[in-house]
Amino acid sequence: MRSSNPALPANTFSRFGRFMDDSQVMTIQGTVLKTGLLLLLVLLSAGWTWGLFFKSGGNAAVVSPWMIGGIIGGLVAAIATIFKKEWAPITAPIYALFEGLFIGGISSIMESSFPGIVIQAAGLTFGTLAMMLFAYQSGLIRATEKFKLGVIAATGAIALVYFVTFIMSFFGVYASFVYGNGLFGIGFSLVVVGIAALNLIIDFDFIENGAKYRVPKYMEWYASFALMVTLIWLYIEFLRLLSKMRSR
Repeated sequence: MRSSNPALPANTFSRFGRFMDDSQVMTIQGTVLKTGLLLLLVLLSAGWTWGLFFKSGGNAAVVSPWMIGGIIGGLVAAIATIFKKEWAPITAPIYALFEGLFIGGISSIMESSFPGIVIQAAGLTFGTLAMMLFAYQSGLIRATEKFKLGVIAATGAIALVYFVTFIMSFFGVYASFVYGNGLFGIGFSLVVVGIAALNLIIDFDFIENGAKYRVPKYMEWYASFALMVTLIWLYIEFLRLLSKMRSR
Protein backbone atom coordinates (compact mmCIF):
# COMPACT_ATOMS: atom_id res chain seq x y z
CA MET A 1 0.00 0.00 0.00
CA ARG A 2 1.41 3.37 -1.04
CA SER A 3 1.19 6.49 1.10
CA SER A 4 2.58 10.01 0.99
CA ASN A 5 2.48 10.16 4.77
CA PRO A 6 6.04 9.38 5.97
CA ALA A 7 4.51 7.40 8.81
CA LEU A 8 2.84 5.05 6.32
CA PRO A 9 5.46 3.37 4.08
CA ALA A 10 4.29 1.05 1.33
CA ASN A 11 5.52 -2.10 3.08
CA THR A 12 3.81 -1.43 6.41
CA PHE A 13 1.71 -4.62 6.34
CA SER A 14 4.09 -6.86 4.39
CA ARG A 15 5.84 -8.36 7.43
CA PHE A 16 2.68 -9.22 9.32
CA GLY A 17 0.80 -12.46 9.12
CA ARG A 18 -2.89 -12.75 9.92
CA PHE A 19 -3.29 -12.83 13.68
CA MET A 20 -6.26 -15.03 14.55
CA ASP A 21 -7.05 -13.90 18.11
CA ASP A 22 -9.62 -11.08 17.77
CA SER A 23 -8.46 -9.49 21.02
CA GLN A 24 -4.94 -9.12 19.67
CA VAL A 25 -5.61 -7.56 16.27
CA MET A 26 -6.12 -4.02 15.06
CA THR A 27 -9.70 -2.80 14.70
CA ILE A 28 -11.21 0.38 13.30
CA GLN A 29 -13.02 1.04 16.57
CA GLY A 30 -9.82 0.67 18.57
CA THR A 31 -8.01 3.04 16.23
CA VAL A 32 -10.75 5.65 16.58
CA LEU A 33 -10.53 5.41 20.38
CA LYS A 34 -6.77 5.80 20.38
CA THR A 35 -6.96 8.72 17.96
CA GLY A 36 -9.29 10.42 20.43
CA LEU A 37 -6.81 9.79 23.25
CA LEU A 38 -3.93 11.27 21.21
CA LEU A 39 -6.07 14.29 20.37
CA LEU A 40 -6.81 14.77 24.07
CA LEU A 41 -3.07 14.69 24.87
CA VAL A 42 -2.41 17.27 22.15
CA LEU A 43 -5.10 19.53 23.61
CA LEU A 44 -3.74 19.15 27.15
CA SER A 45 -0.18 20.20 26.33
CA ALA A 46 -1.42 22.83 23.86
CA GLY A 47 -3.60 24.30 26.58
CA TRP A 48 -0.56 24.59 28.82
CA THR A 49 1.55 26.65 26.38
CA TRP A 50 -1.55 28.63 25.39
CA GLY A 51 -2.12 29.61 29.02
CA LEU A 52 1.58 30.34 29.50
CA PHE A 53 1.56 32.79 26.59
CA PHE A 54 -1.42 34.80 27.77
CA LYS A 55 -0.33 34.75 31.43
CA SER A 56 2.94 36.34 30.31
CA GLY A 57 1.04 39.18 28.70
CA GLY A 58 1.51 37.88 25.18
CA ASN A 59 5.29 37.51 25.34
CA ALA A 60 6.27 35.13 22.53
CA ALA A 61 9.76 34.71 23.99
CA VAL A 62 8.27 32.90 26.98
CA VAL A 63 6.72 30.12 24.89
CA SER A 64 9.40 29.94 22.16
CA PRO A 65 11.64 27.48 24.06
CA TRP A 66 8.65 25.20 24.65
CA MET A 67 7.70 25.41 20.97
CA ILE A 68 11.23 24.53 19.87
CA GLY A 69 11.34 21.70 22.39
CA GLY A 70 7.99 20.50 21.10
CA ILE A 71 9.22 20.42 17.49
CA ILE A 72 12.44 18.59 18.36
CA GLY A 73 10.80 16.18 20.79
CA GLY A 74 7.96 15.50 18.38
CA LEU A 75 10.41 14.80 15.56
CA VAL A 76 12.40 12.36 17.68
CA ALA A 77 9.24 10.60 18.85
CA ALA A 78 7.92 10.44 15.28
CA ILE A 79 11.14 8.91 13.94
CA ALA A 80 11.16 6.36 16.76
CA THR A 81 7.54 5.46 16.02
CA ILE A 82 8.14 5.05 12.29
CA PHE A 83 11.18 2.81 12.68
CA LYS A 84 9.91 0.90 15.72
CA LYS A 85 6.19 0.48 15.19
CA GLU A 86 5.87 -1.82 18.20
CA TRP A 87 6.88 1.14 20.36
CA ALA A 88 3.84 3.11 19.17
CA PRO A 89 1.79 2.61 22.38
CA ILE A 90 4.49 4.64 24.17
CA THR A 91 5.98 6.88 21.48
CA ALA A 92 2.68 7.97 19.91
CA PRO A 93 1.39 9.59 23.15
CA ILE A 94 4.82 11.20 23.65
CA TYR A 95 4.62 12.59 20.11
CA ALA A 96 1.15 13.99 20.83
CA LEU A 97 2.33 15.74 24.01
CA PHE A 98 5.34 17.32 22.30
CA GLU A 99 3.34 18.46 19.27
CA GLY A 100 0.78 19.98 21.60
CA LEU A 101 3.48 22.23 23.06
CA PHE A 102 4.24 23.58 19.59
CA ILE A 103 0.61 23.88 18.52
CA GLY A 104 -0.37 25.70 21.71
CA GLY A 105 2.46 28.17 21.26
CA ILE A 106 1.87 28.93 17.58
CA SER A 107 -1.89 29.07 18.12
CA SER A 108 -1.62 31.57 20.97
CA ILE A 109 0.71 33.79 18.96
CA MET A 110 -1.63 33.68 15.97
CA GLU A 111 -4.65 34.34 18.18
CA SER A 112 -3.05 37.45 19.65
CA SER A 113 -2.56 38.85 16.15
CA PHE A 114 -5.80 37.61 14.61
CA PRO A 115 -8.51 37.10 17.26
CA GLY A 116 -10.74 34.14 16.50
CA ILE A 117 -8.34 32.51 14.04
CA VAL A 118 -7.76 29.42 16.18
CA ILE A 119 -11.41 28.41 16.41
CA GLN A 120 -11.74 29.00 12.68
CA ALA A 121 -8.71 26.83 11.86
CA ALA A 122 -9.86 24.10 14.23
CA GLY A 123 -13.36 24.16 12.78
CA LEU A 124 -12.03 23.93 9.23
CA THR A 125 -9.70 21.09 10.20
CA PHE A 126 -12.39 18.91 11.76
CA GLY A 127 -14.88 19.92 9.08
CA THR A 128 -12.41 18.75 6.44
CA LEU A 129 -11.85 15.52 8.38
CA ALA A 130 -15.59 14.84 8.40
CA MET A 131 -15.96 15.73 4.72
CA MET A 132 -13.05 13.50 3.65
CA LEU A 133 -14.36 10.63 5.79
CA PHE A 134 -17.75 10.92 4.11
CA ALA A 135 -16.14 11.07 0.66
CA TYR A 136 -14.10 7.95 1.44
CA GLN A 137 -16.91 5.91 2.97
CA SER A 138 -19.36 6.84 0.22
CA GLY A 139 -16.88 5.97 -2.51
CA LEU A 140 -16.76 9.49 -3.96
CA ILE A 141 -12.97 9.38 -3.58
CA ARG A 142 -11.18 6.06 -3.84
CA ALA A 143 -7.60 5.40 -2.73
CA THR A 144 -6.52 3.85 -6.02
CA GLU A 145 -2.87 3.37 -6.93
CA LYS A 146 -3.01 6.33 -9.33
CA PHE A 147 -4.59 8.48 -6.63
CA LYS A 148 -1.90 7.52 -4.14
CA LEU A 149 0.89 8.17 -6.64
CA GLY A 150 -0.54 11.62 -7.39
CA VAL A 151 -0.81 12.55 -3.72
CA ILE A 152 2.70 11.21 -3.07
CA ALA A 153 4.13 13.35 -5.88
CA ALA A 154 2.26 16.47 -4.77
CA THR A 155 3.20 16.03 -1.11
CA GLY A 156 6.84 15.48 -2.05
CA ALA A 157 6.82 18.62 -4.19
CA ILE A 158 5.42 20.67 -1.30
CA ALA A 159 8.05 19.30 1.08
CA LEU A 160 10.75 20.19 -1.44
CA VAL A 161 9.43 23.75 -1.84
CA TYR A 162 9.35 24.27 1.93
CA PHE A 163 12.86 22.87 2.29
CA VAL A 164 14.32 25.05 -0.50
CA THR A 165 12.64 28.23 0.78
CA PHE A 166 13.86 27.43 4.30
CA ILE A 167 17.45 27.19 3.03
CA MET A 168 17.01 30.36 0.97
CA SER A 169 15.90 32.27 4.05
CA PHE A 170 19.40 31.89 5.50
CA PHE A 171 20.67 33.94 2.56
CA GLY A 172 18.08 36.66 3.00
CA VAL A 173 15.82 35.47 0.18
CA TYR A 174 12.11 35.77 1.00
CA ALA A 175 9.79 33.51 -0.98
CA SER A 176 6.70 35.69 -1.18
CA PHE A 177 4.82 33.15 -3.28
CA VAL A 178 5.00 30.76 -0.31
CA TYR A 179 4.83 33.00 2.75
CA GLY A 180 3.38 36.26 1.40
CA ASN A 181 -0.26 37.34 1.67
CA GLY A 182 -0.62 38.14 -2.02
CA LEU A 183 -2.73 36.14 -4.44
CA PHE A 184 0.11 33.74 -5.18
CA GLY A 185 0.77 33.18 -1.48
CA ILE A 186 -2.90 32.52 -0.74
CA GLY A 187 -3.19 30.31 -3.81
CA PHE A 188 -0.19 28.27 -2.71
CA SER A 189 -1.69 27.76 0.76
CA LEU A 190 -4.99 26.66 -0.79
CA VAL A 191 -3.16 24.04 -2.84
CA VAL A 192 -1.26 22.80 0.23
CA VAL A 193 -4.48 22.56 2.25
CA GLY A 194 -6.04 20.55 -0.56
CA ILE A 195 -3.12 18.11 -0.70
CA ALA A 196 -3.11 17.73 3.08
CA ALA A 197 -6.83 16.96 2.98
CA LEU A 198 -6.29 14.28 0.30
CA ASN A 199 -3.72 12.65 2.57
CA LEU A 200 -6.60 11.90 4.94
CA ILE A 201 -8.06 9.57 2.31
CA ILE A 202 -4.84 7.57 2.31
CA ASP A 203 -4.87 7.50 6.12
CA PHE A 204 -8.41 6.10 6.12
CA ASP A 205 -7.38 3.48 3.58
CA PHE A 206 -4.42 2.53 5.77
CA ILE A 207 -6.66 2.07 8.81
CA GLU A 208 -9.16 0.00 6.86
CA ASN A 209 -6.43 -2.23 5.45
CA GLY A 210 -4.85 -2.64 8.88
CA ALA A 211 -8.10 -4.04 10.22
CA LYS A 212 -8.58 -6.15 7.08
CA TYR A 213 -5.15 -7.75 7.35
CA ARG A 214 -5.59 -8.29 11.11
CA VAL A 215 -2.27 -6.78 12.08
CA PRO A 216 -1.13 -6.67 15.74
CA LYS A 217 -3.05 -4.56 18.25
CA TYR A 218 -0.25 -2.02 18.68
CA MET A 219 -0.81 -0.95 15.08
CA GLU A 220 -3.91 0.87 16.32
CA TRP A 221 -1.56 3.28 18.06
CA TYR A 222 0.60 3.50 14.96
CA ALA A 223 -2.36 4.22 12.68
CA SER A 224 -3.66 6.82 15.13
CA PHE A 225 -0.23 8.44 15.17
CA ALA A 226 -0.18 8.55 11.36
CA LEU A 227 -3.61 10.19 11.28
CA MET A 228 -2.50 12.76 13.87
CA VAL A 229 0.50 13.66 11.69
CA THR A 230 -1.87 14.60 8.87
CA LEU A 231 -4.35 16.42 11.11
CA ILE A 232 -1.64 18.53 12.72
CA TRP A 233 -0.23 19.41 9.30
CA LEU A 234 -3.71 20.33 8.06
CA TYR A 235 -4.41 22.52 11.10
CA ILE A 236 -1.13 24.42 10.75
CA GLU A 237 -1.78 24.99 7.04
CA PHE A 238 -5.25 26.34 7.82
CA LEU A 239 -3.67 28.71 10.35
CA ARG A 240 -1.22 29.85 7.70
CA LEU A 241 -3.94 30.34 5.08
CA LEU A 242 -6.27 32.25 7.40
CA SER A 243 -3.46 34.51 8.64
CA LYS A 244 -2.59 35.41 5.03
CA MET A 245 -6.18 36.21 4.20
CA ARG A 246 -6.76 38.29 7.35
CA SER A 247 -3.52 40.24 7.02
CA ARG A 248 -4.47 41.64 3.61
